[in-house]
Amino acid sequence: MPRRRSPRCPLPLRNGVDPVRVRLPEADASGTGTVRGWLLARFPASAAELADLFATGGIVDDDGRPLPPEAPFVAGAAVWYHRALPEEPELPGDLPVLHEDEWLLAVDKPHGLPTTPRGGFVAQSALVKLRRARGEDRLSPLHRLDRGTAGVLLLSRDPATRGRFQTLFQDRAVAKEYEAVAPHDPDLVLPRVVASRIVKDRTCLQAREVPGPVNARTALERAGAPFADDDGCWVRYRLRPETGRTHQIRVHLASLGVPVRHDPLYPRVLPAGAAGPPLQLLARRISFVHPVTGVPLSLVSGRRLACGDGR
Repeated sequence: MPRRRSPRCPLPLRNGVDPVRVRLPEADASGTGTVRGWLLARFPASAAELADLFATGGIVDDDGRPLPPEAPFVAGAAVWYHRALPEEPELPGDLPVLHEDEWLLAVDKPHGLPTTPRGGFVAQSALVKLRRARGEDRLSPLHRLDRGTAGVLLLSRDPATRGRFQTLFQDRAVAKEYEAVAPHDPDLVLPRVVASRIVKDRTCLQAREVPGPVNARTALERAGAPFADDDGCWVRYRLRPETGRTHQIRVHLASLGVPVRHDPLYPRVLPAGAAGPPLQLLARRISFVHPVTGVPLSLVSGRRLACGDGR
């Protein structure tokens, strides 16, 4: 299936941050018949900010034309603007470079840092930190790691060749190897391939397994000797996901009764804001043939999990 092309952004980045794109729905629930009326009804807490944006021409259409407050509501149209950045706590931001060439940047993301702006974290994301530190507004992530997951993260440096890297992921031509620390179950038969159907609703924090055609496959084996501490008996697992569903590894390990250690979502959701040790999940290695140079690459994280087995 051809990859759907992202809409062209009509506004420049601002200090490394992309503008917001809001697509208007089929019906105007505000009843005002205007873009301004719908935005105010949809984002009432941002009323003052939106008023300032309209007054200064800061809200534009797909062609970059400023929209006046009386601009008519058009179903399916999109509007763009830069939102005010939230106050953010400083997050771990060390991003060692694992590989760099004209087209590609690979870094070693720490635990706890979002890949891209999300929720209350905008400047405190790997993407914005790298754009600002390197002065590269064209950086774009080629895949995503969950905020809690550390390890190898790939970013495109060249929009002209970005699609060639994305095609590698689409064609499953990228080999990914993860490590996780999870409970040791001596009765769990390994190695094995876990195959299931995983879905995730946008309104729910957890993904879940449901009946239906398989869309998620993960190869799993033990990768170290069991070790014990005050909280139980643990072991390091090596995982090779063949697909890339949201939270796939975390869901599959939880479904086997061995959830990733310190996981705030699986098997149950911990209270929001509850601080804890880092999720013990690491994107250890990514291997592929560079689509521009033809050179095989195998990029390895320098980070370590708390394994208790000398690793």
